[in-house]
Amino acid sequence: SGSNDSLLLGVISTKPGVVLGDNRPTGTVGRPVFLGLAGRVPTATERKWFMSLPEAERRRQLVDRLMQLPDYDFHLRNWLDETLLPNQRFDDDFRAYLLTAVRSRRNWDTIFREIIRANAVDGPDKGASKFVMSRVRELDDLTNDTAVLFFGVNISCAKCHDHPLVPDWKQDHFYGMQAFFSRTYPTRKTNTISERPFGEVRFATVSGEDKKAAFMFLTGEIVGDRTPQLGEEERKQLEERVRQLENDDTEAEIFVPEFRPREELVDLALRDSKDRFFARNIINRTWARLLGTGLVDPPDQLHSGNPSSHPQLFDWLTNDLVTHGYDLQRLIRAIVLSAAYARSGEWTTGSEPPPAPAFAVAQTRALTPRQLAASLQIVARDPDQWPTMDNPDEWTKRRTDLENQANGWVRDFEQPSENFQIGVDEALFFNNNDRVQNELLRDSDDQLLGRLAKADDQQSGIEQLWLTVLNRPPEPEELNAANSWLERTPENRSASRRQLLWALLAGPEFRFNH
Repeated sequence: SGSNDSLLLGVISTKPGVVLGDNRPTGTVGRPVFLGLAGRVPTATERKWFMSLPEAERRRQLVDRLMQLPDYDFHLRNWLDETLLPNQRFDDDFRAYLLTAVRSRRNWDTIFREIIRANAVDGPDKGASKFVMSRVRELDDLTNDTAVLFFGVNISCAKCHDHPLVPDWKQDHFYGMQAFFSRTYPTRKTNTISERPFGEVRFATVSGEDKKAAFMFLTGEIVGDRTPQLGEEERKQLEERVRQLENDDTEAEIFVPEFRPREELVDLALRDSKDRFFARNIINRTWARLLGTGLVDPPDQLHSGNPSSHPQLFDWLTNDLVTHGYDLQRLIRAIVLSAAYARSGEWTTGSEPPPAPAFAVAQTRALTPRQLAASLQIVARDPDQWPTMDNPDEWTKRRTDLENQANGWVRDFEQPSENFQIGVDEALFFNNNDRVQNELLRDSDDQLLGRLAKADDQQSGIEQLWLTVLNRPPEPEELNAANSWLERTPENRSASRRQLLWALLAGPEFRFNH
């Protein structure tokens, strides 16, 4: 179908005997949807708006609204940054490029082409070259990172010999991919990426044969080498010219050869109609980001020996993405509106929940540093400080400020990985860092603590605290425990409220997406 409304993502064939979980309770007020699309928890105003909607339309209206907010652009930009430049996640030029690309709704094939071509351009788009620039001096890293992050294929084990465990990958694949990047070099004066007009990759096979690598994509398709034939003298002159551009900080020429291997790589990847590594990789990574586990796991092992948990669904999504021009917004909206995404995290059938690839129960996942930083800033302020739903211009300004404020926090939080546990550094940060006290636990009028001090009665203040921080009302036992804590020292309730807020902010329920 050409419409998202008819996507049948909820009809996922699960493992035999698996009973699907119920939909998420409305008490969490779409918290996972906010975290998945906006990269933050909801404000109190947004909670009231959500609860005012007809129950049958809540999730769809929420998804459509969030995808129109600046939060969506920032969060998608942040994820792409964390994925593509994990070791340099604070590169301003790359982040500016990604935000521009997301805001202008560029499709994924366009972003891919701009990143791999790495053309010398002015304005925000100049940051597209940072993916290649950050790896250009380590050819193996540039080769394998491109294969992993854009095609879902780790071919590093095929460098010295054919892959010992995956028959799909041979040395020819590794060095065939490397050939597309072997001519790439950075120019010193202009700080841009260029390509030499000639060059080849040679490697030794296991049998000792010296072999020239073809320009070969992962599918095995080869593009012919159309490098112009050069005389010996002309070749020497070009070699000297390239050497000057690479090493001399007075040379500002941008040299563009006739045959550009990186451009050829992009064309090969996008016309791949057999394995469709490019489309399947971004689908798998987007699914894993939103649901916790990919349709193929781990995400860098897209090969014949590691089939998808739901092959028909994976094929359907791949066809849909390619047919609709690699539209990431369409893909994301469809997944978030699916029944699979709406599963509850609570399993009540049988002794143990089914394995993650069944997608029968929602996975609990740690927030990323930017999700955590933005959410802390949201809940620590007086809820009335955030703009109302009918003031989108003001919210755009405030969300931009929120992103900038989060920059000062993210380095103190660990990027979650598999089997994530809270580290000692983060625990000590919440215990001892002055910013926690000065920015999150102030009791001024513009902060949540100041609002709680003015509550009509103690119980309503506790309920406001739970609704703001955890996006749900307190359970009876929680309400009793909070009342007991506040009554412990009646003469100093302000300190007790501060400690109660700190306990919720530093606790596991706030730290995780569930």
